[in-house]
This record gives sequence, structure tokens and C-alpha cells, in this order.
Amino acid sequence: MCGIAGFFTQGNTELQLKEATDTLVHRGPDSGGYFFEDCGIGLGHRRLSIIDLSEGANQPMDSANGRYVMIYNGEVYNFEELRAKLPGHAWKTHGDSEVVLELFAHYGAESFGWLNGMYAVGIFDKQTQKLTLARDPVGIKPLYYYYDGKSFAFSSELKSIKQLYPNLPVNREAIAYFLHLAYIPVPLTIYKDVYKFPSGHYVEVSVANGKPELSDITAFWNVKQHIKPGTITDEAQAKGQLKDILFGAVKRQLISDVPSGTFLSGGIDSSCVTAIASKVSDTKIKTFSIAVVDGKVNEAPYAAAIAKYLGTEHYELPIHQKDILDMVPDLLSVYDEPFGDTSAFPTMLVSKLARQHVTVALSGDGGDEQFYGYGTYTWAQRLGNPMLRALRRPLYAASRLAPDYYKKAGRMLGYEKSGLLKSHIYGQDYFHSHELKQLLTFNGYSFDALNQDMDAARPLTVREQQSFWDMAYYLQDDLLVKVDRASMKYSLETRVPLLDLEVLQFSLNLHESLKEKNGERKYLLKQVLYDLVPASYFDRPKWGFGIALDKALREGLRPLVEQYLTKAVIEKHGLVHAGPALALKDRFYNKGENSSYFRLWLLTVLHWWMEENVK
Repeated sequence: MCGIAGFFTQGNTELQLKEATDTLVHRGPDSGGYFFEDCGIGLGHRRLSIIDLSEGANQPMDSANGRYVMIYNGEVYNFEELRAKLPGHAWKTHGDSEVVLELFAHYGAESFGWLNGMYAVGIFDKQTQKLTLARDPVGIKPLYYYYDGKSFAFSSELKSIKQLYPNLPVNREAIAYFLHLAYIPVPLTIYKDVYKFPSGHYVEVSVANGKPELSDITAFWNVKQHIKPGTITDEAQAKGQLKDILFGAVKRQLISDVPSGTFLSGGIDSSCVTAIASKVSDTKIKTFSIAVVDGKVNEAPYAAAIAKYLGTEHYELPIHQKDILDMVPDLLSVYDEPFGDTSAFPTMLVSKLARQHVTVALSGDGGDEQFYGYGTYTWAQRLGNPMLRALRRPLYAASRLAPDYYKKAGRMLGYEKSGLLKSHIYGQDYFHSHELKQLLTFNGYSFDALNQDMDAARPLTVREQQSFWDMAYYLQDDLLVKVDRASMKYSLETRVPLLDLEVLQFSLNLHESLKEKNGERKYLLKQVLYDLVPASYFDRPKWGFGIALDKALREGLRPLVEQYLTKAVIEKHGLVHAGPALALKDRFYNKGENSSYFRLWLLTVLHWWMEENVK
């Protein structure tokens, strides 16, 4: 795993390239390299050596014909079979980077559609003076770009772009999305003229009359094109197919020239990945979990029991809530923009533990979105019921007068209009669209495009629409961002076998009756797992991997709230009206409205970020 940064702007210097690239040293501590030409192209790379540890695999890497130079962050798992597309080629390395470059040199952007893996790549054509950027189909690896019509730059993280352009103005539209979702979705970032590059796309950049010009950003892979007219309904056939696909995905993603292991929370997804890894690996698998000894729920004993059953080399880190809160000051520097997912903190801790023993860790991300692991899919079906729709306004009004315990469920009924249901269902704990109209001091944003239905080769149910929405936004811009930054803070590469393209293409066309059956979520995935680990090990409720945020806000995090959510700070930045923001704070601390704790956290993070970044 690595970090990439670069620009295609006349007037930038080689020193600026090095300074921007070196903000990413945590992503690649093993080596750094730079390519610079007077035409304004600069390509920088920081390397974390995973496959082919030799200096010959360092980057920037030149193609065999000398025409192309590449910087690349990621892993492509089918690179060995892709070598067959270049028979007779004299390979200089045994890794995937050279394969990606030489395929592009021979076939151009068409080759991106053949890659099964996670990556962000920049390739410069010295002959045509054209730069091509591309990002993997799921958005596992990050890629940002800056473009204002005069300058163009890109990077694995926002901090490199901020190094090049330190006075970037804040994008207010992104703030509305953050308060609505607890993260900022593609293509927006917290800065104007800076964008998240869309997954499964590529773009070409050239310079004309001294200014960079971008081609249309073009898709080479998308979910829609892989949805078939029919679905897989035969359970026995589907189970056998899924088992074979999962075993192949995990085996591919264990390929490494450095030590590897798995995150093991004791839940379905991480246990499935770990169980398969223990079967296909030539060496004993190392597993990692944390034990929150004073938390609301401690799943470490379950993880330890599964590790013992599978015979892994298990490492467990006992921590207290205070240890988690000690990570809070790192939030802004790690994520670069407002980010509300508090499971980032335990993810940092388990990544730190894993990096003491391995350089690569496999995680279970992606299972919930593909196999209906969330209760939100049940809510999507409920809210599509005409009878509930007819009664939802009086029910919502009644819930507002009910005890605090019922208010969360009641809030689910309080959507502004049916066209905004997807983000409303997801963001039940956050600020709803009608609340933001009262809270924000500005307008000019809309959640309509965010909530559009996906057209496909077959009619999609409301649960399918909701799960595909989660893949496009929540998975890409929250969960994968969370794990990437938390792990790369400690120079740990994290891989996600459940997001292998073969797994994804299978799940897109699995009938939903095999995703949830008789009220059992992730049904088919569990059937594969239970052949490897007895079902009795999982006979317990599902818990999220986070912190007791309501308790933390009343205790360890309260000084943060008192420092950044004040009338003076709120009015200084002028993003929200002080009255409703401070009223929410008062209801939480003084009137026992516990259901408002996550909205309080989002307002605190926003103003904390503004105080640190906007002087």
C-alpha cells in the first residue's frame, strides 16, 4: 500500500512536489520517489512494500518502452493471470505494479476494466503529454483531485492538496451533507474545487494554452451494468457458488511478501474471512481484536473463542474507554475533513495492535451492505407500505410527545418527502432535511440527486435500492475511508475480500430471499460460515464496532463540546443558527434528551474542524 500525489500545472516546482508527497509518509514509509518535467507534470510516490520488496519495484515506474511513467497505490489480485495478455513480455518484477503499467501501455484505459483489486493510479504519457487517473470500482483506495480551471493536482489524501494550496475556501454545500450523513459523500469534499474522484472511472488531463484541461470522467465499471435480468434463487446452488467465490477471494488477497493476518471482532463477516483464511493459508493465521473492558459491550471473548476454534495465533488488546478517548485528538489530522464515525477510534487501536505483528490485515467490510446485515433494509420495506405512509404523520407527531426512548423510532417517520427516503433512513440519528432548513444559515444544497433510484436490467425492490445506496455512499465514503485512514496512520495495509469483484457481482444478483430468510439477516453468508464455525458461536445480538458516544459526551468528551459548541464559536463561523444548536445541547445535558447525542457530536466536530482549519 502506498500514497500518491501529483500535479499538472505550470509554475509548480519540484520542491512543492516533494513537500506535498511527503505529507503521505505514513502511507509509505519504505521509500519515496519523484518524477518532474518542466511542462508542469509532477508525480510523487511513497511506498509501503508488500509484493516484490526489491528496489526495482519502487515508483515512479517507467514502462518497458520508456513512454509511460506511473505512480500507483493499491493491490491488484488477478495480476498473475493478467500477465497472459502480454505473452513474451520480459517482466522485470514479480509484483502487480508492473502488470498494471504494461497493460495500460499496450491497451490503454480499456485495461482498467480487467483489474480485480483496490487501487488509485496516475500514468503520464511522455509522448502525448497526457496524464490518466483511475480509481478502483468500489472506491476502496482514496483519490482526491483539485481543479479550478487554472491548476490541477491530485493525491491519496486531502493533506497533500492542502500543502499545495493552503488557502482553500470551505465548501458550505459539503457541510449540509456532513450534518445529514456524518460524512461527506462523493464527489464533494470540505473544500471548494477539491473533489473525491468517482470509483470505477478514469479521466485524462492535458495542458492547452498553459492551463490544464480535463476530459469527461468516464466509467469503466459500475454496479448497474452487472445487474442481470434474473436472480439466483436456488439455495443449494447459491451456497456452493458463494463458498467457491469467497475461498478464491480470500486466497487471492492473502498473497504477500510480508506477514499478514485478519481483524477478528467475533461477528459474522470478520469470522467468515478469518475461517476461510485459516483453511487456505500455508501458515498459521494471526488474528487481532480489542477488548473494551469497561464498555457497554465487550465482544472480545467471542472473538477469542472463535480464534481458539480455528487455531489462529490470536492477539487481544485490553483497553478502557479512556484509551479510546485518547485517540480523539487525532481525528482531524487523520481524516482531514469533518468525519463523524466514532468507530474510527477503536479501528485505529486495532490497527496499531496489528501493525506490531503484520503489515497486511484482512477485514470483513462489505458483508452488511451486500447481504442485508442492517435493520435499515427492514425500515425501507416498512416505509414503502402504503398503510404506514398514510398513518406516518400522526404517528410521527405522537412520537415527539412520547418518552425519549420512542423518539428515535418516531424520527424514522419524520421524513420530508418520499424522494429523500434513502438518506433519511440511513441518517436516522443525524439531522433530517427539514431540520437542516431551520438549522443552517445558508441554502443552495439539495439531497435529491443523492436519493435517486438506480435503473437496472430488472425492477429493484426498495431493499435492493437501499443496499445499493449504501454501497455507493456509506460503504465508500464512510466505512472504507474509516479503515483506510485508521490503518494507514500506522502503515498497515488493509484488504477487503468481501469486496472482491467476483463476490460483488454474485451478491448483486442474489435474490433477496437468500439475503434475509425468516427474519435472519445475512442468511446465505451465514450458511457458508456455519460449515466452518458452528452457529452456536454467533448466538447473540449484532453490535456495532463503536464507542458509547452518549456516555462519552457526558463525561470525557464534554470539555470538547464546551470548548467548540459555544455561542461565540458558532457565530464566528456563521454556518448554523446558534439558537437551535445551543437548544439541542441544552436538551441533551439538562433535559435528558439522550436521542440527540449524535447530532450534538456532529455539531461539535464541525466547529472543532472550523476552529482548527479556518482562521
